[in-house]
Amino acid sequence: MEEQEAPLEDVHEQIHHHAEHTRERWVSAVALSTALLAALAAICSLFSGDNADEALLEQMQATDKWSHYQATSIKLHQLEVEGHLLESNGKTMPQKDREQLAKYRGLRESLFNHATELRDSTEHHHFKHGILAKGVTMFQIAIAVSAISVLTGKRWFWYMGLGFGCVGLYFLLHGTLVMHAPGQERATTQRAVDS
Repeated sequence: MEEQEAPLEDVHEQIHHHAEHTRERWVSAVALSTALLAALAAICSLFSGDNADEALLEQMQATDKWSHYQATSIKLHQLEVEGHLLESNGKTMPQKDREQLAKYRGLRESLFNHATELRDSTEHHHFKHGILAKGVTMFQIAIAVSAISVLTGKRWFWYMGLGFGCVGLYFLLHGTLVMHAPGQERATTQRAVDS
């Protein structure tokens, strides 16, 4: 899944062009900082897209597991109903069917656990994607505000752009280092208790 990015290459080129034709040193610093911000935006965008792709892939795998779980549950239910009917008529279930019952129960539990893990992982990747997408946005705003500083000749716009860049860096670090989505451990624990 490819990230949508604002076309900031022209802005970046204008800053560098202006930096080459001015005698003010701070404009060169703006050009250097915007190059760094653009690199960080690209890294953040890459991680964000990777998490979105991973979430999509795991969602498809989880859907397959849930479908298999449902099919196994239906087969299990049919065998259980057959067993109850035989029991009510005073007959015993054939050994082959009892073995199938045990097999389906084990398979159903395994499928449930695997599908739940995939669902939780999907949620985690969606959560990280959201954080990293915010980082990309902050870096893009930082570059645009820094460009305004060069065009207007006002340094405080550059400082504001650096502030947005710091917020973007926070989102980049947080999005790459976060281990669990909020409430994920609680939800997993609750599902274990409910089972």
